[in-house]
Amino acid sequence: MIQMTFHDAVEAALHEEMARDSRVLMFGEGTATKRKGLLKAFGPQRVRNTPLAEGIIAGTAAGAAATGLRPVVDLLFAPFLCFAMDELVNSAGKLRYMSGGQFSFPMVALAMTGGGWSVGAQHNHNLEAWFVHAPGLKVVMPATPADAKGLMKAAIRDENPVLFFMDIGLAFAPGEVPEADEVVPLGKAAVRREGSDVTLISYAKTVHTCLAAAEALAAEGVSAEVIDLRTLKPLDEATLLASVRKTGRAVLVHEASRLCGVGAEVAALIAEQAFEALKAPIVRLTGPDAPAPSSYPLEQAFAPQADAIAAAARQLVARTLEAAPIW
Repeated sequence: MIQMTFHDAVEAALHEEMARDSRVLMFGEGTATKRKGLLKAFGPQRVRNTPLAEGIIAGTAAGAAATGLRPVVDLLFAPFLCFAMDELVNSAGKLRYMSGGQFSFPMVALAMTGGGWSVGAQHNHNLEAWFVHAPGLKVVMPATPADAKGLMKAAIRDENPVLFFMDIGLAFAPGEVPEADEVVPLGKAAVRREGSDVTLISYAKTVHTCLAAAEALAAEGVSAEVIDLRTLKPLDEATLLASVRKTGRAVLVHEASRLCGVGAEVAALIAEQAFEALKAPIVRLTGPDAPAPSSYPLEQAFAPQADAIAAAARQLVARTLEAAPIW
């Protein structure tokens, strides 16, 4: 294991995959400038900057994938994906199905999302649920450098288009990363902390907030299990349901807004398939339905905080200890 930042872990994955497979190439907004190590190692034919034209970048990637290449494109900030919706959703996401399986689209679109840099509403908008809803696309959003590397390697090797969202607030956060060629499979959640009283379910930066809340709860005698989704599509339903059936309580946490968010889908899954195990209502803690502020203090308040998560979990446990069954 070696220490590296989230950003460097992604680059390490890219370097290893480009060395392993000559079909892998990377281009996008500032790519050759930001990732000079890749440019030096693989040259301008495989690593290059592009104009600020997200639709053209994504469309070029879809075409390259259809010809047998495995492109990775950097579209910089998640809101800029709005300019590439047709290429990502209508082309890359649907054409494998429409071709009857004659073509595959092994491409990765990388974008930064979430708060942490005070870049304002037009650069900070958690759009991951949009793409979870789009058929043919896979969506990953890791919380640790190790998963950033392992999931990037899996995304590059996948035969389908993958949206890889990198949480801005984690970009330069350090962590231990395996030196070996370890691939984290898409569709497999991680149990970050085991517990028996309540399940905290999250992804990206709010996983760490949930871990802080779990630590505070432990001091009070409340045992919280923390689940890191890692992949939003495909979703690891088995791990989620097993945890909730064990604890009987669930708190869903993410920075994206509440309405039609990933937490809503997870809540519906639990209600449909683990209702009999629930001891209390499912709770969602999310960001507000509002554009993200550019003020750093307001930006931090935009995302759920550890004290709010701990309070929600504490109320669920207290409610079922002090009252008759709610159903």
